[in-house]
Amino acid sequence: MIQRQQDPPYRVAVLVTDQTSSFEIGMVTAVFGPYLSDLIPAHYELRLCAERPSSVPMAGGAVLTTRYGLRQLRLAHTVIVPSSADPEVPPSGALIAELRAAHRAGARIVSTCMGAFTLAAAGLLDGRPATTHWRWADLLRTRHPRVEVDPNPLYVDDEDVLTGAGSAATLDLCLHLVRKDFGTELANAVARRLVIQPHRDGGQAQYIKAPVSVPSENHGISRSMAWALEHLSEPVTVAALAREALMSERSYLRHFAKATGTSPIRWLISQRVRASLPLLETSHASVEEIATAVGFESPVTYRHHFSRTMRTSPSAYRRAFRTVQAAREAAEGAEQDHM
Repeated sequence: MIQRQQDPPYRVAVLVTDQTSSFEIGMVTAVFGPYLSDLIPAHYELRLCAERPSSVPMAGGAVLTTRYGLRQLRLAHTVIVPSSADPEVPPSGALIAELRAAHRAGARIVSTCMGAFTLAAAGLLDGRPATTHWRWADLLRTRHPRVEVDPNPLYVDDEDVLTGAGSAATLDLCLHLVRKDFGTELANAVARRLVIQPHRDGGQAQYIKAPVSVPSENHGISRSMAWALEHLSEPVTVAALAREALMSERSYLRHFAKATGTSPIRWLISQRVRASLPLLETSHASVEEIATAVGFESPVTYRHHFSRTMRTSPSAYRRAFRTVQAAREAAEGAEQDHM
């Protein structure tokens, strides 16, 4: 019986089929390949797998050669299924069987863009929320009515099965996986190495810590935003922000919206939620204490805005990332014991 690896390195198996997008494969390779092994202590081990190990024709005329077959899927911690050439063409029975076997073995199954069609064909999205490229969302919903298709988010995390939107959202999803495995700080370090944003605003819940975006062309707005971040635990009003920017409230609201695309209050709520994430991950403070520390009027208000932003509760978020942190500490302790 084939056993999936239980200890680091974390094995990532990526399915490669005829006319798979080289762009999506490249993004997965950039994050989980050897280039970041100096950043990630328990590094990922990447394997590209094909139904018939040999030369696989890629989109655009390139040919990819791999020695790994479908049986590698059930050995992996994470299985990534990129876009297929045509969502109208169903996956083979052999591929469906191996995806189901990998899921039963405990692998985390991930699709990017149109790869959701393959997961749906295997029954792995039945009764689950999922996303795909907005262009194909209606087709996915029609062909697989048991899937709860949402075309809006960049990705959907349903614990052991995750789906991503259009091809470029592959990077957002990959960074989210790094964050789940190793935490916010490392995910942000990976983003810096790749010269990309750790977080893109918009869409559904994002678990990657958002950096502060300060519009450099408007010094008054920039100054007020920096001041607000230093006073998150205090009441912050539009009037106070306008004073810091040396503007009238009406002028401030207009310039803020032009610079950021949102309102001061929405931005402030988002920053307070983001500021609470490391406290949930690393501190033993209660949810009530954290709500106060980041400036929410009450725990009820905090929970409401946290759930709307992150699509989960503060307690559930804490449980999820405390588990990741505990696993990391245990692995580091075991490594020290063997030194």
